[in-house]
Amino acid sequence: MDERHVVTCFLEHDGKVMILRRSERVGTYQHKWAGVSGYIEDDSSTVERAWTEIKEEAGLDRNDVELVQEGRALEVVDAELGRTWIVHPFRFRVLRPEKIMIDWEHTEAKWVAPEDIGRHETVPKLLEAWQRVAP
Repeated sequence: MDERHVVTCFLEHDGKVMILRRSERVGTYQHKWAGVSGYIEDDSSTVERAWTEIKEEAGLDRNDVELVQEGRALEVVDAELGRTWIVHPFRFRVLRPEKIMIDWEHTEAKWVAPEDIGRHETVPKLLEAWQRVAP
């Protein structure tokens, strides 16, 4: 089974967490709700990848957010894809939510109460990833 390491970044503001609906243009889990996420390249650390993805997918710079917590990695087996994801979760506090601009990877973003994450059709184990960084 193919193994891939990814980051999933949860952006929070005023007690809410931003989730994003993946577009039809991404390779996996189209139309599912997710956090800001991306593959970890061989030459970058997990936290560096998290910062990169936040810039690319939400348009936020390092002075627009602050790292709150890095969680323990979570293994997510997707037998249908023949892939095991090793998800490295992060929680960031958004200092300037008005600057958020999502890119082509998502069609919409919304703020939800953390307990409502599981009420959405999400990428596999998104709620469990959140629980690894939840306050």
